[in-house]
Amino acid sequence: MSHTQLEHHWHPSPNIGPRRGVDRPELLILHYTGMESAKAARDWLCSPASGVSCHYLVDEKGSITQMVDETLRAWHAGVGRWKSRQDINSASIGIEIHNPGHDLGYSDFPAAQMEAVISLCRDIVLRNEIAAQNVLAHSDIAPLRKQDPGEKFPWATLHRAGIGHWVPPAPITAGEELKLGDRGLAVEALVRALSAYGYGLAPADVFDPTVAAVVTAFQRHFRPARVDGIADHSTIDTLNRLMGALPAPDES
Repeated sequence: MSHTQLEHHWHPSPNIGPRRGVDRPELLILHYTGMESAKAARDWLCSPASGVSCHYLVDEKGSITQMVDETLRAWHAGVGRWKSRQDINSASIGIEIHNPGHDLGYSDFPAAQMEAVISLCRDIVLRNEIAAQNVLAHSDIAPLRKQDPGEKFPWATLHRAGIGHWVPPAPITAGEELKLGDRGLAVEALVRALSAYGYGLAPADVFDPTVAAVVTAFQRHFRPARVDGIADHSTIDTLNRLMGALPAPDES
């Protein structure tokens, strides 16, 4: 079923395919465009030469452009993983939110844009019955490659509107922390918790660059006040409380 609830424009992308192995999308992945303008992003996402696409693009003024029907597989996620899902494109709907990104002067997301994003996300998750904990950042499913939509994206605002999984981040305080090169049972427990939440981590007791990248992605989404890849008390406490706030298996 294509999106019909909100005013939007169609600008079809040729970069599509059939979904594989899923009856309906289970994930909603939010990106930023990382380009100078929404028009440049739209043109790139609709170019046969780019090899990329998304279902929706939201510009800085809140205008929504649909490029791919929700029943089809858009090419927005690339190589990634969430829980047992590795073909993220088949399992997801992708929204590109125009923002120049970290390399071009990362800026706050305007209020008009976020109003449109919230309306669009609410509509998508309701129609497709997407669980709150499956509304994700691109960096969540590809932490070694991506950092969007980044630490300025207002996840708490989305949550107040009924979208996504969230708990207030624990305050940052001095104390013990886990960082690159550390090893032992505390690292093993951290990796186990991040993996249980959904991040693509194999069991490990060493805080290596992959673990640091996942911690960084977690912070961008859930503890954005300081994004440094170090698992301090605030990061670990926030993760533990998120785990505790997950619905029971028969409720998800």
